[in-house]
Amino acid sequence: MRNDIQPFERSFTSKEVAEEAGIATPTVRKYGQILERNGYEFLKEGDRRIFVQTDIEALIALRDTDKPLDSTAKDLAYQQKEKLEGSNQTEIAISDSYANFPQDPSHLKEMLAYLASELAATREMNVQVINDITELKSTVTGLKQDHHHLSSNISNSAQKTQARIEKLSEQENIHYETLLEQEKLKNEYLQSELQNLREEMKKEWLSQNDFNKRLEKAIQRPKDKWGWIFSIFRK
Repeated sequence: MRNDIQPFERSFTSKEVAEEAGIATPTVRKYGQILERNGYEFLKEGDRRIFVQTDIEALIALRDTDKPLDSTAKDLAYQQKEKLEGSNQTEIAISDSYANFPQDPSHLKEMLAYLASELAATREMNVQVINDITELKSTVTGLKQDHHHLSSNISNSAQKTQARIEKLSEQENIHYETLLEQEKLKNEYLQSELQNLREEMKKEWLSQNDFNKRLEKAIQRPKDKWGWIFSIFRK
């Protein structure tokens, strides 16, 4: 039977053990069965296990082991057995020393007062530790919430930035297409004007060429003194 549990030592429920060890509640029951199967002893109330800090440390050792669970459980059970045997020897030594207790009631009263004072200080320390743990859990919860809010804000900001980039890209494409269409219209207009200019030049060239031919013919068939010149312009 276990005798290593101190008076007023805090006990934990399966749910609290799961939170302390960082494992699921069903895993607490599974690890407990493995430990018991290999000789580990739990303090029990009926069929319900009552966990103390050393039990939580054993569960964490199972959680973090690289060896088979049964092998680690055997090691933990052996360590517990050695510790319990050491506690038995200490109790025997303490029992043998009862004869040395002071028999004077006043001395005994002083000793009891001292023990009561130490017990009160220990209780106060335990309360402070529990309060510190509660505050630490609250701080961790707050940090997790802050992390969630920060992640959410970053995600929303990234989505908004992406939407703005897509909108600007769309506007840029529309602007580019508009400029391209304008340049196309300008090019078509210039091509048309160039074609008109070419046709005008061609007409001018044909007209000049025709005039030169008529002038040449008129020179080759001379008439009266001035008539051959005017005949060119009459045609």
